Amino acid sequence: MSHLVRDYAPADEASWLRCRVLSFLATAYFDDVDRAKPHIPEPGLALVAVDPAGTVVGILDVLVERDSATIDTVAVHPDHQRRGIARDLLAEARSRLRALGVVTLDAWTRDDPGTLHWYRVMGFAESAHYLHVFAHAYTDPAEPARAVAEPHPDLRPVGLFLHADLRHERAMRERFARVHVCRRFAMPLVIA
Repeated sequence: MSHLVRDYAPADEASWLRCRVLSFLATAYFDDVDRAKPHIPEPGLALVAVDPAGTVVGILDVLVERDSATIDTVAVHPDHQRRGIARDLLAEARSRLRALGVVTLDAWTRDDPGTLHWYRVMGFAESAHYLHVFAHAYTDPAEPARAVAEPHPDLRPVGLFLHADLRHERAMRERFARVHVCRRFAMPLVIA
């Protein structure tokens, strides 16, 4: 085996983040980027697969609540996919979860054919569905306004990316934790 499955350690964070971002890049989760590894509270699992140099090539985080568990993240670095790494991470997690008395392991994922195939091959069965709906001006300039101006009773915002005029900076900073000033830079290409 060219990888070792073990518990995550804080020193793994940088390669954990690289592994997650790069593995998600070609999926419907391409925009699900973390700047720090999310904390997995006890008795949850934070497993990694590392190569001989100690670089994280696979990750599996599992949240546990009483006798049920949910996969929070499963990812394999693109350079190491199709080598059984995710299968080995899942096997270790299943063993540990059984020892904790967990009777159900579930996962939520989007509609990537390869991911759906992996879950089915690993023995998961689909049991529930809901929609992730993204309204983005680059897709259709009217989508974001339509999402806000024409509320639908079943759409629940879980995150918004908004633009505001700079004159409202102080008010925005008082209301929201994350506010950035977006700056335009220009370079003259023709010198008169």
